[in-house]
Amino acid sequence: MPEPKDLIEKAERYLKQQQEMYGKFSVSLSNTDEKNDTVEQSDDIKRPGSPQSKAKRELTQDEKIAACQTLDELKSLCKNADELKTDLQGTNLVFGVGDPKADLIVIGEAPGYNEDQQGEPFVGEAGQLLDKIMNAINFSRDEIYITNILKHRPPNNRDPKQEERQRSLPYLLRQIELIDPKLILCVGRISATTLLGEDTSLSKLRGEFHSFHGRELMATYHPAALLRNPKWKRHAWEDVQKLRKRYNELGGK
Repeated sequence: MPEPKDLIEKAERYLKQQQEMYGKFSVSLSNTDEKNDTVEQSDDIKRPGSPQSKAKRELTQDEKIAACQTLDELKSLCKNADELKTDLQGTNLVFGVGDPKADLIVIGEAPGYNEDQQGEPFVGEAGQLLDKIMNAINFSRDEIYITNILKHRPPNNRDPKQEERQRSLPYLLRQIELIDPKLILCVGRISATTLLGEDTSLSKLRGEFHSFHGRELMATYHPAALLRNPKWKRHAWEDVQKLRKRYNELGGK
């Protein structure tokens, strides 16, 4: 069971993320009545058929996201989240795969056709190259965690729209919090700029570690880009070697 200090630190990081995204807000539990109201509401949520529950307000989506305590709970919430879907009809949820307590998360931009069909990120040709890159620095697929900014496939493999990324981001941030990695590897410009909140080129972001909500983040080329431009493979190799070295320094398991 996590120590109280660890739970408080995670809660503080999550609240800070929400403030950065939506502006400042306050959470007050200043008196006994308010505490009792909170408990009563929690009991009603557990018993949705009770008469009292009808009088209570519906939780906001942000509150539902924050209430998820496991990846399975978050995945179930994502399955019913229409805001995560793109304008391509009938797509499958592609949530993520790997070690739920990994010290390294790899984040791409969006699922493609093969990912949509199998419900797993990075399973096509680009995914095979990602596996080779990770294997070259002594990571197997089941030792890390792999996901995307978007959880549903956009049509014609187009780039995710800004509004799609912003709708997906709260879910991804909670996913990161629940896994609690030491390092994040963003593959591709869209993944890196979405998380870092910077509108710049990948060349200006790669090659160094960026601070991200108490963690370290590195950006490198997307495997699909390496398939199109093999000349970038040397730069990507330099990036992931730095990543492995830093992982070891941070005591990654």
